[in-house]
Amino acid sequence: MEQNVNCDEDVSFKDLGVSDVLCEACAALKWKTPTKIQKEAIPVALQGKDVVGLAETGSGKTAAFAIPILQALLDHPQRYFALILTPTRELAYQISEQFEALGGGMGVKTAVIVGGMDMMSQALTLAKKPHILIATPGRLLDHLSNTKGFNLKALKFLVMDEADRILNMDFEVEVDKILKVIPRERNTYLFSATMTKKVQKLQRASLKDPVKVEVSNKYKTVDKLQQYYLFIPVRFKDVYLIHLLNEMAGNSFMVFCSTCNNTMSTALMLRNLGLAAVPLHGQMSQNKRLAALTKFRAKNRSILISTDVASRGLDIPHVDVVINFDIPTHSKDYIHRVGRTARAGRSGVAITFVTQYDVELYQRIEFLIDKKLPLYKTEESDVMCMQERVSEARRIANREMKDLNEKKGKRKKGGGDDEDDTEDAIGVRKRLKGKNKKK
Repeated sequence: MEQNVNCDEDVSFKDLGVSDVLCEACAALKWKTPTKIQKEAIPVALQGKDVVGLAETGSGKTAAFAIPILQALLDHPQRYFALILTPTRELAYQISEQFEALGGGMGVKTAVIVGGMDMMSQALTLAKKPHILIATPGRLLDHLSNTKGFNLKALKFLVMDEADRILNMDFEVEVDKILKVIPRERNTYLFSATMTKKVQKLQRASLKDPVKVEVSNKYKTVDKLQQYYLFIPVRFKDVYLIHLLNEMAGNSFMVFCSTCNNTMSTALMLRNLGLAAVPLHGQMSQNKRLAALTKFRAKNRSILISTDVASRGLDIPHVDVVINFDIPTHSKDYIHRVGRTARAGRSGVAITFVTQYDVELYQRIEFLIDKKLPLYKTEESDVMCMQERVSEARRIANREMKDLNEKKGKRKKGGGDDEDDTEDAIGVRKRLKGKNKKK
């Protein structure tokens, strides 16, 4: 039977029943007080109950399941103790980092098992029998089927994080198969941004008398997020983007584009104008995706240009401004995109570009969040003085993209790597400059 838990009082991690070792780890991470979802979920989980957690993005839910698991592991040390299923590779690495940060002093060993990496080296990692496995469903099932000696018959904890997205990405079959080969006697935590019919079905199939903890309305953006829209003709999007980046220089930005191609060409355009931008999209190899995130997290690059591959789950603490350069087709994606800023109590700004073709999509977003957003004020004369330079930078970027795509086609014929790469484009740019000089 489900129940709702209410826990509003200002409490410490110690008050929630968290052990001294883990309280010290939280203090070392500068977590002074638990977030709402942590206040709600941790005491219930420490009582040994299954948990269904519904929480807005940026709410601190990773620690809400990591702390109870690590506390149980302290009491009963065991290999292959917990499995965390996630929808994306980046989220898997991020969860692993949080487990290592919290459990480092305990000697906790974690392993990340995701696609896009070598199966053999992963099999060797599994042979070392880590305590915590963080995996995407498809690759984990590959190992359960094909890696000799690997099984999860002694598993004590299962977490399904971003469960709605796991199911939306058509991992239902894989999840069902995994549930069949792990023990029924276990603790299960299911965390989701939304309670869809698929998630309800999964809850009924895999949890026993769960306690439901919910800390937000179904579709809600955090209070400290300042949201605006900019209504502009589609042909001036580039120049307005550059104006905003210059006007707010010194902040860190995430700029969301609708396609991999647009992500790459926009990143190249910004680099042509001397702005430190790095792209992130689904056609990049896993190593390049991780490298892009590392550069942005380390503040070596202040602008991350991304598709929706980075809109959910990723914890990049210092994002000051989110710009929806291309409006999201699905209104719910707006919530996840703007949730990259104003995280963990900090403030943030989100600006959405609305062109003459986007009015209906924008109205859907306002209806979903139940808010009329204010217009972001700009002086047209200040913006348009950059138009000529920006147009030239976009032209060069488009030529660089054409050259990259030709190289990509040749690689495919030769059986080589077919990844887009901005580093390749730097060479392209040098060649183009050389040609222009000769002219």
